[in-house]
Amino acid sequence: MPEQKSDWDLTIEPQSSLFDLNLKDVWRYRDLLWMFVKRDFVSFYKQTILGPLWFFIQPLFTTIIYTFIFGGLANLSTDSLPQPLFYMAGITAWNYFSECIIKTSTVFKDNANIFGKVYFPRLIMPLSIVASNLVRFAVQILLMIMMMGYYAWNGANFHITWAIALFPLLVILMALMGLGLGLIITALTTKYRDLAFLVTFGIQLLMYTTTVIYPLSSAPDQYKTMIILNPMTGIIECFRFAFLGHGQLTWNTLGYSTAFTLITLILGILIFNKTEKTFVDTV
Repeated sequence: MPEQKSDWDLTIEPQSSLFDLNLKDVWRYRDLLWMFVKRDFVSFYKQTILGPLWFFIQPLFTTIIYTFIFGGLANLSTDSLPQPLFYMAGITAWNYFSECIIKTSTVFKDNANIFGKVYFPRLIMPLSIVASNLVRFAVQILLMIMMMGYYAWNGANFHITWAIALFPLLVILMALMGLGLGLIITALTTKYRDLAFLVTFGIQLLMYTTTVIYPLSSAPDQYKTMIILNPMTGIIECFRFAFLGHGQLTWNTLGYSTAFTLITLILGILIFNKTEKTFVDTV
């Protein structure tokens, strides 16, 4: 009998290249991506009294505590900016980056049941985490803008600069850096569960090597190089300079952050692509 040709929607092959990222499948499953984003948003605040108001409460209370401890007790410099506004800007940027890492770093462990039962591009899951955190980031940006309006009304010395045009780039860098680092960590946690416990603690320590609670201009010279080597430092400094007109924006630090993000993202996707083929047997 003559051989008949069949057009298959999906072809399952025994072996694939490490660089075969199936980006076409990711685009085909974009509706699933939106469903995961909606699920994360609804399930996180389900059966809570205040619901989405926690988007405002968490950064607001953190700002108050930082103002009391670092601004009041420790008397750290804030580059002549109002202390709550200075801390709010740093917290807003850092929270988005840290949430992307923390939630992506456990994506294999948290979704092992789903991954083991049905096929879909595994990259959809960490992408949905980055997208759902973007909603929280947008709400916190709105809170920061409201605070800026309050202090501008009271005559505070700050202004929006031309660097506000770089804001989309900063959001992309924070998202992709958090995604890349999270993918690397989640691949390692399939074998070494201890890393899952160290991530949250490590992220808190890492924050103190960025300019979230102090400006780069006031950092001691012997520690300034180490602080600049943290890729989030350049992003946070640019973020503050864009919205408040205070901060050390240099193309070298921003270029370093961009290069670090690209390298981390490529490495993270490759490691994730290799691990997701066999992680169900490990988990």
